[in-house]
Amino acid sequence: MTSEQELKFFLTGESTCSYLAGKKQKSIVADPDFPLTSPLYTLLAENGFRRSGDMAYRPNCDECKACIPVRIPTAKFKPSRAQRRNIKKNEDLVVTSHPATFNEAHFKLYCHYLAERHSDSAMNNPSKEDYLSFLTSKDIDSVFYEFRFEQKLIAVAVTDILENGLSAVYTYYHPDFSARGLGTYAILWQLSHALQLKLPWLYLGFWIEECEQMAYKTNYQPIEGIQNQQWQPIHPRGH
Repeated sequence: MTSEQELKFFLTGESTCSYLAGKKQKSIVADPDFPLTSPLYTLLAENGFRRSGDMAYRPNCDECKACIPVRIPTAKFKPSRAQRRNIKKNEDLVVTSHPATFNEAHFKLYCHYLAERHSDSAMNNPSKEDYLSFLTSKDIDSVFYEFRFEQKLIAVAVTDILENGLSAVYTYYHPDFSARGLGTYAILWQLSHALQLKLPWLYLGFWIEECEQMAYKTNYQPIEGIQNQQWQPIHPRGH
């Protein structure tokens, strides 16, 4: 990137919302022909963008403003009692880092996870190309963190390493180990890892209070989201 001014943005057409029934969605996307490097993505993440493959986007719907970009300050995060129990339950797992390239064992676990947990999703039955185009980006510093129990692969957390934090891209896990709360543990582990790396933020994508599968993010406190064009604290419902 020679200068930030060269980056153009485009508005997508309207489509059915993936999260809220009866809603329509539109996004603003960064120029897909402009290399999405880690420094550029850091700047975009600071402004509420999220990546899918090589595309960086942010919801820009006409009427609905339910999607709130969120991030957790790693140095201030305090796990709840339930989160501390989750950490203790999973302290026997071994976590190792792997390049963001195709791995047959990772892919099989991903397919199994989608078939069991998201069988009605358009993501189900992915090809290898679908898998890579969704989770990887050629110019982003990304890592696939493996979580193993007694040498068995039970979860993978895909994580982008930015200049000011980690960005949790996607976590998938073996359904037989659901009782461990592996989705929760992956976030808690990434928070701890970001702190070890002296990175101030863990970006979690978008929080949608009205959507059950996206509302959980305020369980991690403190957390902040972009509201009125600036990062502000978001408190759990009832606080």
